[in-house]
Amino acid sequence: MKQEYIENIYAGWLAKIIGIRLGAPIEGWTYEKIRNTYGDLRDYPVDYHEFAADDDSNGPLFFLRALEEGRHGFDLEAQDVAEALLNYAPFEHGFFWWGGYGISTEHTAYLNLRNGIPAPMSGSIEQNGHATAEQIGGQIFIDTWGLVTPGNPDLAAKYAEKAASVTHGGNGIYGGIFVAVCISYAFEEKDIRKIIEKGLSYIPKDCEYARVVRAVMAFYDEHPENWRDCFRYIYENFGYDKYPGNCHIIPNIAVMILGLLYGEGDFSDTLNITNMCGWDTDCNVGNVATIMGVRNGLAGIDYDKWRKPINDFLACSSVVGSMNIMDIPYGAAYIAKLAYAVAGEEMPEPWKTITEERIDSCHFEYPGSTHAIRVRTESFGNARTGYETAVMNTDESAASGQRSLKVLAKMVTGGDAVFAYRKTYYQPEDFHDSRYDPCFSPLIYPGQTLHASVCIPEYSQDALISLYVRDAHTGKVYESEKTAVKKGEWNTISFEIPSLEGALLDEMGVCSRIMGTHTEVFDYVVLLDDLYADGNPDYTLDFSAETAEVWPGLHREISQMTKLKGLMYLEDGQLHLSCSDFAEAYTGRHDWKDYGAEFTFTPLTGENHMVNVRVQGAIRSYAFGLLPDGKAALLKNDNGYRVLTEKPFDWKSGEEYTVKITVKGNVLKAEIGDCVLEACDEERPYLRGAVGVSMMKGSHDKYRRIKIIK
Repeated sequence: MKQEYIENIYAGWLAKIIGIRLGAPIEGWTYEKIRNTYGDLRDYPVDYHEFAADDDSNGPLFFLRALEEGRHGFDLEAQDVAEALLNYAPFEHGFFWWGGYGISTEHTAYLNLRNGIPAPMSGSIEQNGHATAEQIGGQIFIDTWGLVTPGNPDLAAKYAEKAASVTHGGNGIYGGIFVAVCISYAFEEKDIRKIIEKGLSYIPKDCEYARVVRAVMAFYDEHPENWRDCFRYIYENFGYDKYPGNCHIIPNIAVMILGLLYGEGDFSDTLNITNMCGWDTDCNVGNVATIMGVRNGLAGIDYDKWRKPINDFLACSSVVGSMNIMDIPYGAAYIAKLAYAVAGEEMPEPWKTITEERIDSCHFEYPGSTHAIRVRTESFGNARTGYETAVMNTDESAASGQRSLKVLAKMVTGGDAVFAYRKTYYQPEDFHDSRYDPCFSPLIYPGQTLHASVCIPEYSQDALISLYVRDAHTGKVYESEKTAVKKGEWNTISFEIPSLEGALLDEMGVCSRIMGTHTEVFDYVVLLDDLYADGNPDYTLDFSAETAEVWPGLHREISQMTKLKGLMYLEDGQLHLSCSDFAEAYTGRHDWKDYGAEFTFTPLTGENHMVNVRVQGAIRSYAFGLLPDGKAALLKNDNGYRVLTEKPFDWKSGEEYTVKITVKGNVLKAEIGDCVLEACDEERPYLRGAVGVSMMKGSHDKYRRIKIIK
């Protein structure tokens, strides 16, 4: 491992998101439609105020967790990736394109896995046929397997083969291997032709994938002047009409090779040329962008053109809501942490501390990174509009490491407030569209402690500094003591967020109240570093305060909740969940450790009523359940529920119950009335996770509140 790999992993992951965003608005368009609509398209086609989730970023980030959570560790097997798919993908909504069994490759493989067909049979040609198995998904979700193996194409090929085989077969797998190897090799090799040849060396020479890649390379060698001529050649010889299915891998790899060759090493040209060819634009541009991001590094990615509009933000649509509000540095740091672990090496500082202690923090160590920080100003409590604000990464000074964030607010006066903040919850109105149905649980909660380091430079105006959070339900701001800090020095501040009932915290950040008279005008600057929250929550989720969130696609979700499956709605101030076969919904953070949770709920119909703790996803959690034949039980979900311990408990439909569950280490304890159950899990225990509600076999429950106790 070389230390520069850390920055290049960020460059590759950032480039992937740039490519997805560039191609998404014209996904599925033809070359002719793009040319006739935009002419020479050289920029983002749509100015998103926030870009919602996309399958091309969901798959790479969540499947990679198989290395950390799978049964085989770094000796990855296909079933490890399959279980990551089952754990993080909601049932037939969000995350993927759910086009139907035998139509959508991922949908087909998911249902195979759900019904007991293991990987790699789940994605194989033998099970699903050539047309389904050889669609494009084998390569579009594969980038992170190249990023996590920098400079090690052998291992990249091994991991990619296992990962792609969960959902694909034949050329679908070869495409995954090819792209992952190209990404891994680009950490060491800058020659585009050699990168492509390296990718080809890991797949059969006589496969259709290799044949088409070499055909495009040969055309380029004879006609290197005009990429449009090459696209005409691809269209006539390898177009969509030549291959079955909705989005076959072969036409799209032909376009990717065209972009890599005719882009001649330039990041922007490579992405734009690939995009203007049409077909599966976000997939194709995302893949070539990752290769080029690694190859060219951050210096090769135009900041104002590509990075600034994204502001490091990424939304996902897994079933774990707190993992769906992400920034790009988080993903890069997670990949880098795994890369060092896979290599058997220790990360250098400050990355070791960042990834081990506060990987979700805003640390600004990547050059140009902003962690999606925003700025707004208020004058005596009223929002000020039309005033220039900006954030910029800087090496001017830092509280830790080498870099921090410079926050600028121009033309402020004494008494104005400048808020530099991270959004910790998003609602439908924040997004341009619903793209793959993202839903969220907040990143921070009452009872936790907020931390930040701030410095007012000598050349800036004096200000009183405080940390704050905001409740989205009421708009109320909860703030630490206002402190006058000495200019030119770093000050580390902490704020314990008060315990609250019915709150939804959607901002955390630093407030600067400008000192001076109302007649003087200032350009105010403050430096920000190491913004994060930690500690256990202490709050009550009161469903009478929650709302139905309606997305542009007209699907409805409930604020703070993410749903795996089932019918979920609010009625008379309570949350209802029902099912025909099973239903589950979750809230809270995926990394809560030891805590207590009280659930107040009423079983209405059916005989299987559960509440969950230590939820790590759809197939990993613990539950307390009211079960048939008058029993109460503690259960473990390990890709299927099994009873850990049970006792008689004469429960009745229509009666409200409160159960308190505490989790500490691998010990679980549940108390309901006079019934106490306790279990110790010795077999791969879940030591962290969120909370949730669930049921099976046609049951229906309503829930009044969930109280989380430190």
